[in-house]
Amino acid sequence: MTKHTRLIFLTIFISSCLSGCDNKKSATTSELHIRPLRDTIGFAQYDWQMDSIMTRIEKQGWKKNSGAPWKLAICPHDDHTYVGPLYPEILQNIKADVVIIMGVAHRAALLGIEDSLIFDTHSHWNGPWNPVPVSSVREELFDILGGEYAIISDTMHRVEHSVESMIPFLQYFNRQVMIVPILVPTMHPDRMKACGRALASAIRRIAEQHEWEWGRDYALVVTTDAVHYGNEDWGGKDYAFMGCDEAGNREARVHEMEIIRNTLEGSIQPERVNQFSEYTLDPNDHRVYKWTWCGRYSIPTALYTAYYLRSPQPMVGELIGYSTSITGNHIPVNDLWMGTTAIATSCHWVGYVALGYR
Repeated sequence: MTKHTRLIFLTIFISSCLSGCDNKKSATTSELHIRPLRDTIGFAQYDWQMDSIMTRIEKQGWKKNSGAPWKLAICPHDDHTYVGPLYPEILQNIKADVVIIMGVAHRAALLGIEDSLIFDTHSHWNGPWNPVPVSSVREELFDILGGEYAIISDTMHRVEHSVESMIPFLQYFNRQVMIVPILVPTMHPDRMKACGRALASAIRRIAEQHEWEWGRDYALVVTTDAVHYGNEDWGGKDYAFMGCDEAGNREARVHEMEIIRNTLEGSIQPERVNQFSEYTLDPNDHRVYKWTWCGRYSIPTALYTAYYLRSPQPMVGELIGYSTSITGNHIPVNDLWMGTTAIATSCHWVGYVALGYR
């Protein structure tokens, strides 16, 4: 979508609002403390956009899953046009009304935040159909975790896009969904394990009080994009570890599948979670990438949470799909007032993985 076209659409939209078409919605939401959208280009923000996207995904074909609900899901968070069917393929099986979403804190270092789970105070987050309520479970969790394991930063939540990426799809499948957004910044592997164990203990305590069942009444979703690859338009960084010709990109995808098979697919075990960190973090400095997954902190923390929260039987992860921004079939969105937030070329691409755990 060109800037000129977007300006025309924006003018039409503002004019329609001034004419009173959205006055009822404004009056209803004006007193709510709604977390504003960070990404209004890559992610759908209106119900008609989501209806159109799902219609187009349906035409391309996507895998339906009718098994038991996920207790934990790993979901990408890139532009809807790039990730496409992986969003509904993984999130269709989140059946709980309360979803604890563990997101990436991409800019936490700029705010000097690390080593603590990050909560917010917004009463609602934007959704295509209506504002999505934040469950009161958030306050219950923070009462237990605050200080030693958690802090509050609305600023961090407002500049982060990872959590909001999946909200349109969660709400598409469940109009009653409520969320508990938690961001995970830079952490040492030992700290990730400690935070995961503490979060699990807090969730278990609250679930017992509410007589909730994991998967039926509440679920966990952790978000990550897989490798960020190439040497073009990455802020001067070179992530083309194997080269960005056809052979190098193919080798990179093979390495991606090795990480997924060895650490994410199958049973959740502490040694496998630690192996994920060995794949993604520099052994001499946990703040430095070894392999460029933005979920290098959110995934281990969520997996440790699931491990310590689990029933006696180990949880098992099922690979729903893997794609990239240059190998997947893009969903057309330019006519929906949407677009892309980054290029997709052989020298600049992102991987996407989706797994569900029971």
